[in-house]
Amino acid sequence: MIDLRSDTATRPTDGMRAAIAAADVGDEQRREDPTVTLLQDRAATLLGQEAALFLPTATMANQIALKLHSRPGDVLVADRFAHVVIYEYGGAAAHAGLMIDALDGRDGRFTVEQLDAVTVASTKSADQRATVLAVENTHNSSGGRCWPLEELEAVTAAARGRGLATHLDGARLLNAAVATGVAAARIGGLFDTVTLCLSKGLGCPLGALLAGSQEAIGRAWREKHLFGGAMRQAGIVAAAGVYALEHHVDRLADDHARAHRLAEGWHAAGLPIDLAQVQTNFVQLDVGALGLARDAALTALRDGGVGLSSTIHPTIVRAVTHLDVDDDDVERAIELAPRALGVGVPA
Repeated sequence: MIDLRSDTATRPTDGMRAAIAAADVGDEQRREDPTVTLLQDRAATLLGQEAALFLPTATMANQIALKLHSRPGDVLVADRFAHVVIYEYGGAAAHAGLMIDALDGRDGRFTVEQLDAVTVASTKSADQRATVLAVENTHNSSGGRCWPLEELEAVTAAARGRGLATHLDGARLLNAAVATGVAAARIGGLFDTVTLCLSKGLGCPLGALLAGSQEAIGRAWREKHLFGGAMRQAGIVAAAGVYALEHHVDRLADDHARAHRLAEGWHAAGLPIDLAQVQTNFVQLDVGALGLARDAALTALRDGGVGLSSTIHPTIVRAVTHLDVDDDDVERAIELAPRALGVGVPA
């Protein structure tokens, strides 16, 4: 099967496996692992922040960030379909005690006016208040779309003006940086904290980073222990992250090019694809427009040799290109998917 379900399907390359095998390690809980320290230092610079913290997952990184910026009973402002709202299993409430004011964004983005409308100061000092804004870039549920830099600058400035801390869920931030040509440090530097995932397009078997000020990351170390995220000889996996930052960032452009080719091929074959949506490594397909139920369509695609996955949207499925998908896989998927869905033969 051509596995286009997610860029989390990637497996370590031979070079990454060699880096893992050769990793210099120490006790990470005691901050004595040199490879973890190297990864954290490089990530902080990459993300435009003073310091960074290595963590097992990006969800943990997001949840720690929300705790750093709030108290129980405060309000998180985020897009209605943001990962921190719909895919982290109520973590904002369970871990940080946050209420959520979800904005109805467009393509994963919202406006300064929308932010202003939900951050009007209360006249009662005891009222709950919005204290943290979370932005996702690229935006998973909108098909890997990117925020334009000027919009990010506007909403983060507005948040600061309202007294809100800002967190960037940049799980796929490097996809956004490569696609827009804007340095990750310039994007990440707009925020108080930034999450970067290593186990998606960067191809690592696990791991994520949370970056921010020295003070914020100092506090995040304790939260890491509270969340059960402290490790021992973690340089074994941190070495994969160092390798990825050295070898797998620029090549994200290949994933984007293959996603565009896949979208164009399927569109030419008659599949309902919005070509304007394809900005990074996601291709969304509306099977409802073909009169198909989502689960039935996914089964037909899998049986036909192409693995896609569901989304939060009832009739939308997605394909995600990644390190383990090459040009031949894309050309074969262009042929197989329309046939599986009963839509002619691609031109």
